[in-house]
Amino acid sequence: MSTVLKENVAPPKGKPKWLRVKLPTGKKYTQLRGLVDKYDLHTICTSGSCPNMGECWGEGTATFMILGNVCTRSCGFCGVKTGRPENVDWAEPEKVARSIKIMGIKHAVITSVDRDDLKDMGSIIWAETVKAIRRMNPTTTLETLIPDFQGIEKHLDRIVDVSPEVVSHNMETVKRLTREVRIQAKYERSLEALNYLKKQGINRTKSGIMLGLGEHEDEVITTLADLRNADVDVVTIGQYLQPSKKHLPVKEFITPEQFKKYEDIGLEMGFRHVESGALVRSSYKAHKHIL
Repeated sequence: MSTVLKENVAPPKGKPKWLRVKLPTGKKYTQLRGLVDKYDLHTICTSGSCPNMGECWGEGTATFMILGNVCTRSCGFCGVKTGRPENVDWAEPEKVARSIKIMGIKHAVITSVDRDDLKDMGSIIWAETVKAIRRMNPTTTLETLIPDFQGIEKHLDRIVDVSPEVVSHNMETVKRLTREVRIQAKYERSLEALNYLKKQGINRTKSGIMLGLGEHEDEVITTLADLRNADVDVVTIGQYLQPSKKHLPVKEFITPEQFKKYEDIGLEMGFRHVESGALVRSSYKAHKHIL
């Protein structure tokens, strides 16, 4: 295992060939793209220019963000705006549910900004959104990619009570880099939240990490082990890409061979699913993670 420090290594120049993305195509993608444009629907797939949009939409999966587009946290990797969020839109649960119905989504991933400005951390809107989707789309399965809610159990319980098929919370990086990458988050608190959700009866828990921020191989393996010890079922591992010059630089482009190595290690540890690759994002192949 390599433990050579890389903090002073200059950022790599130019993306490697394995990060080249094909333009999304296909009948299903074209159909959904037309609906998104026609009805002015908002998905993370389009606003985040996800490299897997065509593949996911072809499988009937899409990701939606709730609670606005301004986050109370200022993570060094994330392209979402930081500042004072707008007031909560209590009509949002119905809007998201309607979007899912219009698009004919089979499996929806819901995520949000952090709302540390709210007493409930946004957990009430989270629960109401799941309820609205269930009412309007009874056959649609759900993954909720939630914030940590500062680890407060009564807020996490609101997610438990509405029983999404999958509950996900991303670690994002290894323990040593957490303060730099996630700033207001805490490594142990995220693990505790994931473990708490599982103990409260959530059927499938999930987390994700990004590589290329200066982590070492042994640190990645330790993070995977920590997630398994927290009884997490699914893990996604992808390449960090710098959203802008203001964000943390890419320290390294991880090779496909190294991603495959982490996949094999994760499966040996006992994860039900391990999605590991340069273009993997949190919701990649999300529809398979309920199985």
